[in-house]
Amino acid sequence: MPDLSHEIKLRHEGFRRIAGIDEAGRGPLAGPVTAGAVVLPDGYRHDILNDSKKLSEKQREALYAELAADDRLHWAAACVEADEIDRSNILRATWRAMSLAFTRLGGAADIALIDGRPVVDFPGEHRALVKGDSLSLSIAAASIIAKVQRDRIMVGYASLYPEYGFERHKGYGTAQHLAALRKHGPCPIHRRSFAPVSQIEFNFP
Repeated sequence: MPDLSHEIKLRHEGFRRIAGIDEAGRGPLAGPVTAGAVVLPDGYRHDILNDSKKLSEKQREALYAELAADDRLHWAAACVEADEIDRSNILRATWRAMSLAFTRLGGAADIALIDGRPVVDFPGEHRALVKGDSLSLSIAAASIIAKVQRDRIMVGYASLYPEYGFERHKGYGTAQHLAALRKHGPCPIHRRSFAPVSQIEFNFP
C-alpha cells in the first residue's frame, strides 16, 4: 500500500506543501489525457486508498467523492484533448496536463511528486517517482482524481457518439471499440496519430 514516506522525506528537505500528480488516459485511442494533482494534509491516513488501477470503479467513485469533499486537502485536474495529442504527441500532452493541474492548485503546493519520469518545462520544482501511484499516498490520490474525471468525460462523450460505446471501454482499444472504428471510422475525439486509428482512417478521409 502507498504511504507518506516520500512526502515525509521532502518535508525533511524543507518543503511543506507537496502535491502528488498522476495521469490517466495515455493509452486509449480516443478522448483526453487527464492529470490530477492532490495535496494531502500532514499525517493523512486511509485504509484503502491506492493506485486507481488496483481498485474497482465503485471504489474509485467512492474515493473520489471522499477526496473532493475533504476540506483538509487541495486538488485540481486538467485535460489535454485528442487534437492537441495529435499535434504534439502523447508524452508532451501528458506533461502539459500535469503542468496545468499543478498550476490550477493556485499556489497550494511548493513541490510536486510526480508518477513516472521528470517532466520537461514543469512550472515548479518537482521530483519524479517511478511506480509512484503504488508508493506515494499523494500520487495515489491524484490517480483517483485523474481516472474518475477522465471516465466521466468519456461517459459524456458517449452521449455525443453513441455508436462507439465509450461509456464501456472509455476509449481503450477493445475488440468492441475496434469493430466500431472499422464500421464508422474515427469521430472528432479519436487520436488520429495513434496507429490503429490512422490505419482505419485511410478509408474514412
